[in-house]
Amino acid sequence: MTSTAQRLFRSDLFRYFGRTDVPMTARLGDRKVLSYLWTFRHAQNADSPLARKAFRAALSHLSATTFIQIPWSTRIGPGFYIGHRGRVIINPAAVIGSNCNIATGVTIGAVPSGRRAGTPTIGDRVWIGTNAVIVGGITIGDDVLIAPGALVNTDVPSGSTVIGNPGVIREGRPCPPEYLQNLWQG
Repeated sequence: MTSTAQRLFRSDLFRYFGRTDVPMTARLGDRKVLSYLWTFRHAQNADSPLARKAFRAALSHLSATTFIQIPWSTRIGPGFYIGHRGRVIINPAAVIGSNCNIATGVTIGAVPSGRRAGTPTIGDRVWIGTNAVIVGGITIGDDVLIAPGALVNTDVPSGSTVIGNPGVIREGRPCPPEYLQNLWQG
């Protein structure tokens, strides 16, 4: 296990349990999401090309069984939390900051052309609710709550909440601290 993959997975693990010294059986036993995250971190950071290839093949298999589709090339900061196994689709060019939560049914995608062309950049400490859709070359600031079912296709300033479809931005309403438990400080 590479030190980078180990460090990143420990940060993800901390988000789930509030500690990193959880036995391997508890980590990966019945928790397909944690298996996915462990494999994802290793697919990006394995020491050798052969190991990376093996982890990337395993990640592809896990995508088919968990319905989580996050390409190994996606840039995701430490302390990533996926609430439940189930459909999650993230474009490989998206960037996600540290200590972010993503719920089932979330899509983070690209807009191929026009004034909103590109993929999202998501800041730190962002909570994304069930079935939210975030698309285009937009920036989501830090400490943002994106409500379940929201469609976000415009920039969102830090400390805001987005509600509805189309998304309505409520500035000055940051994500409540209780939504983001066990923040990784490392």
